Amino acid sequence: QVQLVESGGGLVQAGDSLRLSCAFSGRSFSSYAMGWFRQAPGKEREFVGSILWNGNRGYYADSVKDRFSISRDNEKNLVYLQMNRLKPEDTAVYYCGAKAGFFGDAGTLREDYKYDYWGQGTQVTVSS
Repeated sequence: QVQLVESGGGLVQAGDSLRLSCAFSGRSFSSYAMGWFRQAPGKEREFVGSILWNGNRGYYADSVKDRFSISRDNEKNLVYLQMNRLKPEDTAVYYCGAKAGFFGDAGTLREDYKYDYWGQGTQVTVSS
């Protein structure tokens, strides 16, 4: 059974940085593509970014491109979301998702229904 636990959220000011972590427990982390999504109050969950099993490249929503970056450490079973130059509109609960046995184009993993497992989320609040 796969479990995902996000951490690293908090209250920051606009322009600050945060790094979120997602800890994966279960087998074969390196065979999972991983994604980050977020959900603001009253809105649907939206894609933030995704990364393949080998971590060679991240794919991002236009709203976060050039500010956020995804990375992973397959030895530690961790995936990260580095968030720079945060804006108030980045305020949301951030979730990581895992897609089993996916070796295609991680850029196609932009819909949450494509993921097999989810964490409980971590709150990020950006004040102006």
